[in-house]
Amino acid sequence: MPLTRRDFAKRSALSGASVALAGSVGVLATAPGAIAEEAPDPGPDGTVDGRAFGYGPLLPDPDGILALPAGFSYRIITRTGVTKLESGESTPSNHDGTGTFAGHRGTTLLVNNHELKGPRADWPHPVPLADGLVYDPAAAGGCTVVEVAKDGTPVGEWVGIAGTSTNCAGGTTPWGTWLTCEENEDKAGQHGMTKDHGYVFEVDPHDRKACRDPRPIKALGRYAHEAVVVDPRRGHLYLTEDAAGPNGLLYRWTPPKGFEHGHGKLRTLADDAGVLAAPKCFDSGGRYVDDLSRATKVGTVYGVDWIEVPDRDARTVSVRKQFAEGEITRARKLEGMWWADGGAYIVSSFAREESPVQHDGQVWFYDPRRRTLTLKVRFGVNPEPGKDGAYDGPDNISVSPYGGLIIAEDGEGVQHLFGATEDGRTYPVARNDLNIGTADEPEFSEFTGPVFSPDGRTLFANIQEPGIMLAITGPWKRIRRQR
Repeated sequence: MPLTRRDFAKRSALSGASVALAGSVGVLATAPGAIAEEAPDPGPDGTVDGRAFGYGPLLPDPDGILALPAGFSYRIITRTGVTKLESGESTPSNHDGTGTFAGHRGTTLLVNNHELKGPRADWPHPVPLADGLVYDPAAAGGCTVVEVAKDGTPVGEWVGIAGTSTNCAGGTTPWGTWLTCEENEDKAGQHGMTKDHGYVFEVDPHDRKACRDPRPIKALGRYAHEAVVVDPRRGHLYLTEDAAGPNGLLYRWTPPKGFEHGHGKLRTLADDAGVLAAPKCFDSGGRYVDDLSRATKVGTVYGVDWIEVPDRDARTVSVRKQFAEGEITRARKLEGMWWADGGAYIVSSFAREESPVQHDGQVWFYDPRRRTLTLKVRFGVNPEPGKDGAYDGPDNISVSPYGGLIIAEDGEGVQHLFGATEDGRTYPVARNDLNIGTADEPEFSEFTGPVFSPDGRTLFANIQEPGIMLAITGPWKRIRRQR
């Protein structure tokens, strides 16, 4: 039954502050740019009011790749143009979303997206067209599977899927597979493609045979996919769309009655199976909210109703353009997602002139039981993106086994991995020191795919360009609230 504006307004009036604070005692409650005076963040030296916070300051890397706190170290697992696949070709470039899985005898398996858009000829190191694993032979993207030994030694890398386009964030499933998402809407005949793109595909890191003859999961829609999470209790899938003109949407897919998730089940679905829907949000007063950028106060709670998508395969009109003004709620740069605490953490990386209110990042939490979205983190527009210690443009995220979030920065200027504590303070974890620009005009690529190993001892992350997968180890600990 849909949660109507009247129901939400009535609930808000009855429970007062408890609704406004729903979920605010979870992972995050405050953020820089929101109530910074109450929750100051550490500066570049890693201190708050002269006291050490987080893991301390980042130390420059003599090799010019990754700055880390004292006591931490990193290891390069794959590097485009240097490491090779089992088949002999170079590791593909443009590393993006990554998932980790427990392998045999203590090994870790990682599925690594490669965000390569357009024809293969445009890229020096596309994903190789491995026999039986190709969707569209014209497309450059795909995934590789990386195996790492218990002691951190890289064991091997092979193709999981090829011939897909612009594989961005994706997400893991409760049954141990990876859903890779195409951030692309090209149809056959556009940009050299021979098949339609804009789909989700499933990759099984444990079973190479299960990856053969890749088939798009058309029930999840065709649009500029970013990330996906699975509600293990209800079976819903939530998906983000990174698009503009107009801004993109959050989606929920409800499985058909009687459907049970499991290995290989998604690829058996009919193209129109289940219901794909987009959110329509309203505030505690019952007022319709057109765009998530409207929320400027951390702790803002919106009620959510779900509106069915008319044509999920976007035969003539892009999915996000099928809704009239007033029908749904949009957001700019909907990016990373992570399922934890009984709901989905969702990132909006930034908003500019195309949105009602500008910001440099939001993190939302969707509670499926209450059918609410709560703003957990908001970054005001960063006036000095080139300054170390100021964060902007959150992208891929994961929940840390040590509490809080690990967030990959995809903003302007300096790029970091940073953590956010339960009370909303942020602290540096790593800085990209690899300058792919010039001395006069430095440029640093974004971080992607931060995710811990199944045993929680290693944080894996990527530098997207030129394409480096890193394994970070050190004295991980739970970062306590500052008193």
